[in-house]
Amino acid sequence: MLSRQAIVDQLTHLVGKDRVITDEPVLRENSVDRYRKVQAVFGIYELPLPAAVVKPADAAQVSAILKFADRHGINCVPKTGGSATEGGLETIVKNSIVLDGSDMNRIIEINPTAMLVTAQCGVNLEVLENQVRRHGLTIGHSPQSKPLAMMGGLVATRSIGQFSTLYGGIEDMVVGLEAVFPDGEITRIKNVPRRACGPDIRHVIIGNEGALCFITEITLKLYRYYPENNSFQAYAMPNMSSGFDLLREVITAGYRPSMARLYDAQDGAQHGFDQFAPDRCVLMFMGEGPAPIVRATADGIEEIAARYPDQDPIDGRIIENWFNHLNWGPEKVMEERELIRKTLNTGFTTEVSGNWDCIYPIYRNVLDRIQRDFPHGEDLTLLGGHSSHSYQTGTNLYFVYDYNIKKCPPEQELATYHIPLNAMIVEETLKAGGSMVHHHGIGKYRTPWTRQEHGSAYYILDRLKQVFDPNGIMNKGTIFPVDK
Repeated sequence: MLSRQAIVDQLTHLVGKDRVITDEPVLRENSVDRYRKVQAVFGIYELPLPAAVVKPADAAQVSAILKFADRHGINCVPKTGGSATEGGLETIVKNSIVLDGSDMNRIIEINPTAMLVTAQCGVNLEVLENQVRRHGLTIGHSPQSKPLAMMGGLVATRSIGQFSTLYGGIEDMVVGLEAVFPDGEITRIKNVPRRACGPDIRHVIIGNEGALCFITEITLKLYRYYPENNSFQAYAMPNMSSGFDLLREVITAGYRPSMARLYDAQDGAQHGFDQFAPDRCVLMFMGEGPAPIVRATADGIEEIAARYPDQDPIDGRIIENWFNHLNWGPEKVMEERELIRKTLNTGFTTEVSGNWDCIYPIYRNVLDRIQRDFPHGEDLTLLGGHSSHSYQTGTNLYFVYDYNIKKCPPEQELATYHIPLNAMIVEETLKAGGSMVHHHGIGKYRTPWTRQEHGSAYYILDRLKQVFDPNGIMNKGTIFPVDK
């Protein structure tokens, strides 16, 4: 193993001094992600600091850095926008290299004829969307982290957006990719609509969370943009069971609203839904696309909803106004940090998925277990959930939990609250037959269940790691479980 200074010296030789950052405040911030947001608010950084944050200019520099790291067994943590929430960006190994692709921020081509856009990994999603909209187009990808997130991280974590019921997840949008593997090999998957030339090798790269390779360039599909046709519908439902039933009927009937969300009363109250639907669940839809399709979608949803006598319509304009202010930008992050500092109250989410026949049992079992078994239930200030991404065969569940940490120091917040709550949700989901992660990625805090999640298919995942990262330098502890 090289010394810390030797690592910095070699990185400086490879990419230049101005691309190698060793300032301690920057290193501290880059040792964690938003999983440890409470500790960060109070300036508590307990993990090993990286040796440096390196900002390569292009794929060739990424290749040189990875070859150097692979030769000397140095852990590398790929990063772009830094909006991750599952510990995937934590530097758990001493003297790691944080490989920050945010300077690779060029939009390479917008091709309205082929309906493709190609961008480097450090391009901000909101910037990219604004550029393609000038052509009357959209990417269709709109997570709440849109003002913060960058393309490399979105693809690496199998991100999903708020319009996924129409456009799909990021994996449905990616056409081609460029990535660099630990031995320095630069690979490119070409842009074609479809091909039957063996397994779909895009999916070796999509979702790898920096544990197999570093994504340098992405090509995405484009769609026509019709914002003037957007329509909103919403219904107050008596409970989540009937809400799931109505949601399932809409989706399995073949309607594809761009947004389909179901909030329980507890989660909805934090969004102000209790002002117009007190003690009720709220189911909402957004129609998007050409006007005839939007009208047909709205009419179809209305027809299905009319068969539920226990629902009450909600003015869609209320939902539209709420939805237009839902995204998280830098200002909201700072507001949240200040609120945590003042109130010692914080909140997290754990998102899972399940088929239609097990999703309500997952919802009910998780809430019952937490209310029964969590030893610090009196500190919970919110416990609820919502569904926001639906498919022909099932949907996802976001469990939302807020708690007050006045009874324990910030250093103990994770062990006292976040980790056990997350564990209960994951365990009950897997027990019912669902998936422990819908879109935030495994990170470093759901790895205890990676083998259980994949079952016999873990063989495939494990072999990918052995083949592409035999020296184990890529983001140690992410996806693949390691001994503590």
